[in-house]
Amino acid sequence: MIPITRIFDLLDLYRTKYSDKQNAFGFKSKNVWNTYSAKEYLEYTDRFSKGLLQLGVRKGDMIATIIGNCPEWNFIDMGLMQIGAIQIPIYPNISKPNYNYIFKETQVKYIFVQNNEIYDRIKLIAKEFPSIQEVYSIEKTFAVKNWREILTLGDQYEGESLNCYKAGIKPDDIASIIYTSGTTGKPKGVMLSHTNFISNFTTCSAIADLNPNDKALSFLPLCHVYERMLNYLYQYLGVSIYYSDNIQNIPNDIKEIQPQVFCTVPRVLEKFYAKIYQSGLNLPLIKKTLFFRAIGIAEQFELAPKNGLWYYARLNLAKIIVFRQWQKVFGGRLKLIVSGGANLQTHLSKIFWAAGINILEGYGLTETSPVISVQTLKKKGFKFGTVGKLIKDVSIKIAADGEILCKGPNLMMGYFNHPSLTSQVIDEEGWFHTGDIGMIDNDGFLKITDRKKEIFKTSGGKYVAPQAIESNFKSSPFIEYIIVVGENRKCPAAIIVPNFNYLQSWCAIKKISFSTIDAIIKNPIILERFEKEIIHLNKEIDKVEQVKKFALISDEWSAESGELSPTLKLRRTFISGKYRDLINSIYKD
Repeated sequence: MIPITRIFDLLDLYRTKYSDKQNAFGFKSKNVWNTYSAKEYLEYTDRFSKGLLQLGVRKGDMIATIIGNCPEWNFIDMGLMQIGAIQIPIYPNISKPNYNYIFKETQVKYIFVQNNEIYDRIKLIAKEFPSIQEVYSIEKTFAVKNWREILTLGDQYEGESLNCYKAGIKPDDIASIIYTSGTTGKPKGVMLSHTNFISNFTTCSAIADLNPNDKALSFLPLCHVYERMLNYLYQYLGVSIYYSDNIQNIPNDIKEIQPQVFCTVPRVLEKFYAKIYQSGLNLPLIKKTLFFRAIGIAEQFELAPKNGLWYYARLNLAKIIVFRQWQKVFGGRLKLIVSGGANLQTHLSKIFWAAGINILEGYGLTETSPVISVQTLKKKGFKFGTVGKLIKDVSIKIAADGEILCKGPNLMMGYFNHPSLTSQVIDEEGWFHTGDIGMIDNDGFLKITDRKKEIFKTSGGKYVAPQAIESNFKSSPFIEYIIVVGENRKCPAAIIVPNFNYLQSWCAIKKISFSTIDAIIKNPIILERFEKEIIHLNKEIDKVEQVKKFALISDEWSAESGELSPTLKLRRTFISGKYRDLINSIYKD
């Protein structure tokens, strides 16, 4: 294997090992899948690097990208790194104040946007900063120049060879600054070096059963470190990467591409399951009975043969009758799904595994490039309810208060322009304080229990870990989103966004009529059903953490409306502020 010490060294693999690859990257245009070859990848990247040099871009210059998942991401990413420029990937749906903050802090020189819609969001802000020389668009628009103009500039380049610039890039140089999406406060710019990324994707590649004949579907934002690291891992292994242009199209794209792998977050898997569950409700009586018996069998699944021959005989029958259809939903050729960003409900993981859909969970943060631990398909490499074992060369220890501390080559260089913030999370001994509470079991598996900052104390002095409660409650088909509140209150309470698709079907079965969604959540029968559901779910929770009060709301939560981060995590401070009056009213009753 060619040594990889800088990320752009991956291109050498496409010059040698994968040189004949015709589908290095795939993308959809007008509902038709198109591809770029390895040869085109190398050509576009080098032309882009040379075009940047023509523009005067040099090592250390900051370049912002507000781009969706597409092959062009790679041409720009590698093109920047080859000459030492630093990419600042930014979520398209962040607030204007956050755009302003990032542009000001980094003094970006050029900005690349996906389309006119994103340009409209940043054009007035960009004009406020003299450092910004030009904005380019990936898609054609009359508002700004097209990124391909830089390729044309590259054709005119007559300066030093790119190899001269590459030689000046060191493994410990900054490759990228990734601003954390942030569930509270201002975003922080995480400086990651070439070594940080490479240590992560080379180590993780050793536990991935993937090869150059495989295809990956990419739909999580490439501006997030999780998808980006895997994007490098796929290239390292020669896996063809197909980019989904719209998250709403994922189910259809999976069927068309038939990938061997994709990575996701639990919320997406929950939605997949909710749709499958919903389809089961609509089956004729006999098929419906078989469907839910299969789910009941799957919920008891264990990897080790603990359940006996009778169990596995029933499971095999369930696979033939029911779960074979589930596998078709995921393309029929899937080797594995990688899930991260939050804990996946254990019962959901068991159901998918029983159905022959292998989901591997991992744990990490932007600051750790990102993987700290991950489950594997190897013997003794997997355990339900955990996030796997530590990856090679990464060390952790558990502090006295339960916080996970981490060391390793994946640990960030620090927060850009904020050494004081860096010293708050990396102590004098070099341990990074993750902010997560967890434990290592006797078999060496890491288990995450909650976020340190999210744990709160009731007025009675009892500690409550809301994430664990919320994860348990989301196992209910009635619940779309839930946030547990109760700091300095007498007991935990919850604000619940119902799963209205499921709820409407349930109402139809029960012959409950309604005129609007608001009417549903005010219906006494519905409120009584949710109360029963909460009583049932509370049985899995310690008494002091049980949800005693709740309110149903009809609002849709999203990253755009502010309740969720770009990676679909709850933004607790925002939600608590938005629903302050509702929370107060819950405790008045």
